[in-house]
Amino acid sequence: MVFTRRKAYYLMAIHEHLTKVPKHQLKEVGWTKATELAKVARREGERFESATWVHKAQALSKEEFKREVEKHLTGRDTEPWELLYFKVYKSQLQVIEQALETAGLMLGTSKSRGYCLEMICADFLAGASQDNNEKESLLLSINRMFELLPGPMKVTFLERLQKAS
Repeated sequence: MVFTRRKAYYLMAIHEHLTKVPKHQLKEVGWTKATELAKVARREGERFESATWVHKAQALSKEEFKREVEKHLTGRDTEPWELLYFKVYKSQLQVIEQALETAGLMLGTSKSRGYCLEMICADFLAGASQDNNEKESLLLSINRMFELLPGPMKVTFLERLQKAS
């Protein structure tokens, strides 16, 4: 069995922080979920409720459990995500990078490239929907943009919408 250095560190963290959890239960949940359990145990210390967390690890999928741990540690619920892979030609790269950079400047530098790409696509769809008279697609784009606004900006948007009506 070949181990990477990273996996060795994960296994050491599991061994160090999950002393209260029976080894057979750790084996059942697997080392990936056990690594997530170790993060909670490290944070909670003596207050760590191993039975509750092991049960969650057994009941949830790997991705759901990671989200649950992240929500517990950060206080924020994260959206499920997906990696996209597609080929772009080198001649296209400059335009794509410039569009993402410009969107990042407009939306705030703390926004992810995925968020910036979504806003570029939503803007494109809004324009295309308007040209092709596809009102449902336009409404979907506007709704998604509204959902992504921070709370105070939502209020401002709704106030401006009221004035325009």
